[in-house]
Amino acid sequence: MKNFFGYIRVSTAKQGEQGVSLQEQRDAIARHAQHNGLEITAWFEERETAAKRGRPVFSQMLKLLGQGQVAGVIIHKIDRSARNLKDWADLGELIDQGIEVHFANESLDLHSRGGRLSADIQAVVASDYIRNLREETRKGFYGRLKQGIYPLPAPLGYLDRGKGNPKTLDPSRAPLVRRAFELYATGRFGLDTLGEELLRLGLRNRRGGRLTRTGLSILLNNPFYIGLIRLKRTGETFPGAHESLISKTLFDRVQLVLRGKTYARPLGHDFLFRRLLACKGCRYSLIGERQKGHVYYRCHSKTCRGTSVREEEVDRIVRETLAALQLRPEEKAYFERRVMRLRENWKDEKESQIKALELRGRQMEDRLTRLTDAYIDQVIERELFEQRKTALLMERKNLEENMAALSRDGGSVADQLMEFLELAGSAYNRYDLGFMEEKRDLVRIVTSNRVVQGKSVALMLLEPFQVLANRPKTSYGAPYRDRPRTFGKLMGDLLKWFEDSPPTLFRGVSNNYAHDSSQ
Repeated sequence: MKNFFGYIRVSTAKQGEQGVSLQEQRDAIARHAQHNGLEITAWFEERETAAKRGRPVFSQMLKLLGQGQVAGVIIHKIDRSARNLKDWADLGELIDQGIEVHFANESLDLHSRGGRLSADIQAVVASDYIRNLREETRKGFYGRLKQGIYPLPAPLGYLDRGKGNPKTLDPSRAPLVRRAFELYATGRFGLDTLGEELLRLGLRNRRGGRLTRTGLSILLNNPFYIGLIRLKRTGETFPGAHESLISKTLFDRVQLVLRGKTYARPLGHDFLFRRLLACKGCRYSLIGERQKGHVYYRCHSKTCRGTSVREEEVDRIVRETLAALQLRPEEKAYFERRVMRLRENWKDEKESQIKALELRGRQMEDRLTRLTDAYIDQVIERELFEQRKTALLMERKNLEENMAALSRDGGSVADQLMEFLELAGSAYNRYDLGFMEEKRDLVRIVTSNRVVQGKSVALMLLEPFQVLANRPKTSYGAPYRDRPRTFGKLMGDLLKWFEDSPPTLFRGVSNNYAHDSSQ
């Protein structure tokens, strides 16, 4: 009696656990062996698709067959052995070497020309079936994406609602995921410390454990939370039909922090300007050190050893910079009158802004259409197409958020301008009276490009703070006599900035300070 292997296979682990296919294959092979006087000495069971090469159990079996340990193998059907032509070719080489291959469900003599031809045809049909199935699956997959529906498991913070339905917010996890973005945007947390804080707050991964650094990095980089679907493997981006969890402004802020910092070291000393100053030469952050009763910020790069500045000097520069934002009583009164008039005319202004945004929206759709046409006509490469498409979709998210802000009560440019003026006018006092973390937050919000060269410090105010700081003044600090003209131009510049990019990054900041700046 000849010794044979028995090989059975299903495409997925789920089919192997819940289905009856494996047992049916085993029974059919056993009947075939009994009928033909063959003995099964070992069974090889696999729960993996045959569409791709690299099945470990199948490869192991082929290796043992090649060593001549048994006379051959019995398989239920041809498509159970291989659905790709490379595996079928490997099996064919063994047949050519004299290994017997039997199919329990098909009477084929593989050592005859006709039987081999018939088997080859069936193998080609099985391979074509997989290609067709893959193509149809891809069509369905991209069909869902074009509808704005994510056809994969929902990311953390969302729930699956069945095929054909957009993901919905998870009422228990969504607020904590939003909190993760808010905490990281402050710049106070690295990925490790953020994971610890989120674990304390109660956010866990789907297995009930702590979010890893990799998991947090994936979460914080995922534009799904602002309403876009991005395929990591292909780099393609699609507009989503699901509800956004966070604003694009917050998402952009997180991306800026991610690019500048992915790990926070344990703090031995909590210095005021920690991670706020960069060396102009190498762009690395300066490291704070306490020496002889003073705090110094030094660059530890070998090429920039001379870059060092005392904390008192940085503090002086910051105070001088913020002092330029202080408003004189007559300036404050002028701005308040202009804001009052803006509020009175807000209805007409709002309609005008909505029309302008709608026009920009139509122009953006035209640009997306032209871009797609250029890709279809092979005028641009796919990589460039995806980059520009993603940029346009991000820009459209900004537009949608601006439209939503205009639709809400209290979202007028006048309200935003007044909030900005209150923050800018009181920035010096807030810095003077604030706690250390409050001072750091204020410096982050108001300034950018904080660089040190040698022992010199240079700070740049963010727009529109820079616009306000550069307002015309006489040599002794008072406004020019033609104040209506000069202030009118300043007001126009500020309004234009706020209309183009609403300052959501510092909105509501005044509520985060424990000290009253009016004292």
